[in-house]
Amino acid sequence: MEIKNILFPHDFSENASKIVPYVQSMAKAYNSGIYLFHVVQDLQKWGKAYVPHRSMDLFEEEALEAARKKMDRICEEEFQGMDNLERKVVSGDPASEIMKTIESEDVDLVVMGTHGRKGLEHVVFGSVAENVVKKSTVPVMTVNPYKLK
Repeated sequence: MEIKNILFPHDFSENASKIVPYVQSMAKAYNSGIYLFHVVQDLQKWGKAYVPHRSMDLFEEEALEAARKKMDRICEEEFQGMDNLERKVVSGDPASEIMKTIESEDVDLVVMGTHGRKGLEHVVFGSVAENVVKKSTVPVMTVNPYKLK
């Protein structure tokens, strides 16, 4: 089995940070590149009836800029010294954007956490990991951050 590109969807949670050593270990074992990826949830579908369109556009751009800054910090803190790292921040539905990226970036393996959102947010948006596992055309390694030593 050849794994050249590993996609690591990072939701900026503490749980995702716990999975970083697994991603790095897989990348080293297979001499793979890591594609660090974050999706800013597209809220326009929820707010069109209540918030003026221009306000939603401005909010989305601010959210994307904040996510890019957070991605910079994560790269500095968690992926220091790794030169086989690419990163991208997009807006949309997380599971759909992950599926698009699998195809567009020629991903061979996805490594992601089993637990991200909690409570009502999970009910409203669903489980991203569950959707990716069901729909992915490549293997998906899921890691339960609560079971890590």
